[in-house]
Amino acid sequence: MALKLRLVVALAIAAAAVAVRAQPPEPEPAVQAAPPGTYTKNAVQSCLRECHNTQPITFILQTPHAVKGDERTPFAQHQCETCHGPSPEHVAESGKPVTIVFKGKRVSPAAERNAKCLSCHASGLRMHWSGSQHETRGVACNDCHTIHAPDQKVLRKATQAEVCFACHKEQRAQTRRISSHPLAVTSLASTAKMACSDCHNPHGSTGPRLLVKNSVNETCYTCHAEKRGPFLWEHAPVADDCTNCHTPHGSSNAPLLKTRVPWLCQECHSGDHGAQVNSGANLAGGAVTTVNGQQMPGAATPRMQESARACLNCHVLVHGSNHPAGAKFQR
Repeated sequence: MALKLRLVVALAIAAAAVAVRAQPPEPEPAVQAAPPGTYTKNAVQSCLRECHNTQPITFILQTPHAVKGDERTPFAQHQCETCHGPSPEHVAESGKPVTIVFKGKRVSPAAERNAKCLSCHASGLRMHWSGSQHETRGVACNDCHTIHAPDQKVLRKATQAEVCFACHKEQRAQTRRISSHPLAVTSLASTAKMACSDCHNPHGSTGPRLLVKNSVNETCYTCHAEKRGPFLWEHAPVADDCTNCHTPHGSSNAPLLKTRVPWLCQECHSGDHGAQVNSGANLAGGAVTTVNGQQMPGAATPRMQESARACLNCHVLVHGSNHPAGAKFQR
């Protein structure tokens, strides 16, 4: 009797086991996304350790943005989501984009990206960003700044010009001319002694052409203080605008002159002292055009164009003179 009872129990257990095995496995519960606008509790763990754990993304940990001890930094607040916005859908399903995408096919509008940066960096040099040339042309902060890089090219004097030249091709070509400011490395023997931001504020300015000062001359005087004056005898085009005679990014005529002397001077002082001027009227064997009208070749003075520095042989203080007898900038 006991043997039959044991046999019945064993058969019952075996039948139960077969029934359990025959049942289909229960599906794993799907990861439920948090409500929209919810920040991840530990974004560094979820983002930088579980998914985005390769360089250059992880370089963010070597930047000032990742200093948790400073309450002003993104990592002291919501870490990655401080800049990328709360993205519970992306955390639940990696195929969905974060709220604010800074590059790639799904990049967010420049205005949204800039708004995130300006939520912290709105003062100081950035106070004139709204309405500036770069802002109105759709330039985003990360077009120039590489936030995840511990060493940004745009913040270094030696490499800043490379970033600017990515858009400003004409200025790049000008800096390669024989006369230029020491702006970029042009050979193995030269180094950049100044940066674009020494003259321009890319984030906006109250002056023209994004200059750091209110005028061209005031900007130039920050380095060329000896040209500021005041002078007893002032040269009108100098006091008006330095770019009347100079091109700041580079020129084929030293020192940064728009045109070679004396042609530059003759744009205002045409044919002074009766010296002849190169023109289509000066035909071979014919009369010579001067400021005093037409003269025969024998009565014409030698061409000032052939006299080396020409005007500057005598008028050496073209920026202004303080000498009592310096009305003609000769002393």
